Amino acid sequence: MSTTFSYQKLFDFSRTIFIKIGCPEADAATAAKALLSADLRGVDSHGVARLSGYIRLWEVQRVNAAPAIRVVHETPSTAVVDGDRGLGLVVAPFAMQVAIDKAKQAGTGWVSVRNSNHFGIAGYHAMMALQHDMIGIAMTNASALVAPTFAKERMLGTNPIAVTIPAGAEPAFVADFATTTAANGKLEILQRKNQDAPEGWVLTKEGEPSTNANEIKNGGMLLPLGGDKEHGSHKGYALGAVVDIFSAILSGASYGPWVPPFPAYIPMPVNMPGEGLGHFFGAMRIDAFRTAGEFKDHMDNWIKRFRSAKTIAGQERVIIPGDPEREMETERMQHGIPLLQPVIDDLQSLADKFGVVL
Repeated sequence: MSTTFSYQKLFDFSRTIFIKIGCPEADAATAAKALLSADLRGVDSHGVARLSGYIRLWEVQRVNAAPAIRVVHETPSTAVVDGDRGLGLVVAPFAMQVAIDKAKQAGTGWVSVRNSNHFGIAGYHAMMALQHDMIGIAMTNASALVAPTFAKERMLGTNPIAVTIPAGAEPAFVADFATTTAANGKLEILQRKNQDAPEGWVLTKEGEPSTNANEIKNGGMLLPLGGDKEHGSHKGYALGAVVDIFSAILSGASYGPWVPPFPAYIPMPVNMPGEGLGHFFGAMRIDAFRTAGEFKDHMDNWIKRFRSAKTIAGQERVIIPGDPEREMETERMQHGIPLLQPVIDDLQSLADKFGVVL
């Protein structure tokens, strides 16, 4: 059972909550826009359902509501950004803008971030590059919930990768995916619906396959993309490891099993080797390679050809990465965003706490 809310209502509510914890108004708007982009695009696990999680991190003083975000090291095409424990929803757009600005001057820009927090959906930040005729790249490490192939220990996060590529008359190519079989947020949605998880998503704490959507709470683990070795889990493990290294070892953030957990009630890891979560961003100017017009014409041709690919009998048409999310954004901006009752209850608790009307 769900109830529909308008985008504007949820945006205003989220922005107000961020202001209540001490975010400057501009940062609160930035955070709310990044947060709601997930709900608009149908990634319900990373939108307002996570708002209370960010507030709990602030309550235990792991989030700085008014950070002094700064570049601490740079070259003409690279930079390291220190997020000063700010909301990743604010730190990430700052860092992506640095990458874009460097790309304008040097052709490409690459930024690694330390001392940040959960940044919402990776695709939102990568998409910032599109309006500049640039390819955008965004990734982040995350709470250690994933067992590498053959392991029964949490060592990596869901560590998403997003790559956005502009086209001409066709919509942009937007790939945004976790390096696990499913993001933890998908399990949270199943928990709210009291449904089981598909096989191949999770293991028990002893390393046995499970379909219990609550398995992570019991000490279990998520599986890398592929699920098991026979289906390519070593490739998902490798992708997650690349994200961890680019995001954290390059920047000085914590990595592997030492990444700060998103749930505020989980104790911080001991002997952490770095500062906070890490992110990595890239911006590549198309005309650093060929004229933007030529490139976008050929992207249109690529997209049209893939859309017209012959399909297996009874299957849907071939889609381009980003199609479902773009269509969902149009639908939800017009007709509203459906929220499950547990999410509404969570938001109402925040409203009551801060004296705000939901």
